[in-house]
Amino acid sequence: MATHLARYRADGAVQWGVVVDGGLSPLSGNYRTTGDLIQQGTEDWRSARRLSARHPVGEVELLSPVTRPCRVICQGANYRQHAIDSGMDPDARAFNLFFDKTDASVTGPHASVTRPRHVHLLDHEIELALVLRKNVTEAEEVTDENLSEYVFGVTIANDLSARDVQLPQGQFLKGKSYRGFCPVGPFLAVPEPEEFSLLDQLDLRLEVNGHLRQQDSTANMLYRPAETLTELTTFCDLSPGDLLLTGTPHGCTATTPPAVLRRIATALLPEDRLWSLFIRQNRKKPYLAPGDVVTASIRSADRSIDLGTQHTLITAP
Repeated sequence: MATHLARYRADGAVQWGVVVDGGLSPLSGNYRTTGDLIQQGTEDWRSARRLSARHPVGEVELLSPVTRPCRVICQGANYRQHAIDSGMDPDARAFNLFFDKTDASVTGPHASVTRPRHVHLLDHEIELALVLRKNVTEAEEVTDENLSEYVFGVTIANDLSARDVQLPQGQFLKGKSYRGFCPVGPFLAVPEPEEFSLLDQLDLRLEVNGHLRQQDSTANMLYRPAETLTELTTFCDLSPGDLLLTGTPHGCTATTPPAVLRRIATALLPEDRLWSLFIRQNRKKPYLAPGDVVTASIRSADRSIDLGTQHTLITAP
């Protein structure tokens, strides 16, 4: 059965533990980074899961189970309906869309996130995040059979995005990388090798102030982890503890107008006028505002993989 790990602060110290019966069984080792845990901690966490919990989960500060520095690599429009919402034909996709975030965006699963003063179109994107296991410095063939050699475990990420920076400026990196724009955790699930097929059967759910915004299944991914990692190794080195965000389902606040309308608008209006109109129209939509609380969860139907629930409060500068 998958092991669920957590990184947390208790009694003034940061430590790692295994989730056991609603509590945390601490590891005996001191692992400074997620990479250290992956490379050195296997016997430790396997032993800790046989012990009783020492800390109730509700009495500690849960931290991101992915430490910095790390790479944060992302896939775009990787769910069928989200691709349609983005103006794409999911059955005619000719490429896997990659981009990245800086690791300055990584924060804890219950940390508040400040919306920058100049950002008004702050959007949410729940994503299944793969935590990578292996050093990769050349192209490699990743398959469903050897996926566990490349992926250590999975966790929740929220790819928060400033649409009024990302889209008008064409700057994915900047618009998605403000500090705190990538809440991660709370739990990092480590499946046994034979359990990796469960990654195709996870349910994602995101709510804002208790209202459902996003819900889908990883069964609806267009490019799956093994195929994605194979391509990724052709142009990117990888290290233990790096993150791969595998795309968000439909339900984001931002949507793309139909292709025919985009073509007409482009022909009639200059680009700066188009984006000014986009921002004015989108400010009528329910983007995230100070005081909003975003909750995000990912789990399998049988709860053999349950990544816990993020709680993110949006605050003003």
